[in-house]
Amino acid sequence: MSDGPSRERRRRARLSRSGDFERVYREGQSHSNRYLVLYAFPRRGEEDDGETRLGISVSRKVGGAVERNAVKRALREAFWSLGDSPPRAHDFVLVARPDIAGLLERDGARGVVAALQELVNEARPSAGTG
Repeated sequence: MSDGPSRERRRRARLSRSGDFERVYREGQSHSNRYLVLYAFPRRGEEDDGETRLGISVSRKVGGAVERNAVKRALREAFWSLGDSPPRAHDFVLVARPDIAGLLERDGARGVVAALQELVNEARPSAGTG
């Protein structure tokens, strides 16, 4: 792991309050694939401090506590490894689908990063929308 400038530049903020999760679910845009659902909510106004915040939800359908914690850890590492790919001043919630455990076991962190990168690319604001 690198402790380079991107790690110092970006604070790894987490969503922790249920109200924050609910707002992202209700007002954010969702993007999904077989392994994950990514909700993205742009923060504006007083809330916009320029930082990216991440929340993770992994249900019991994914597996036992040990497996769920391994999935959460892998998702956190994969998300922050994307560097500047996720847009700033956004809240993100990652919801793991049951197939993510098999992906992690089969392809490791690389597979998780690839599945997540696909969704982050969809979530990036395009020039034509406003």
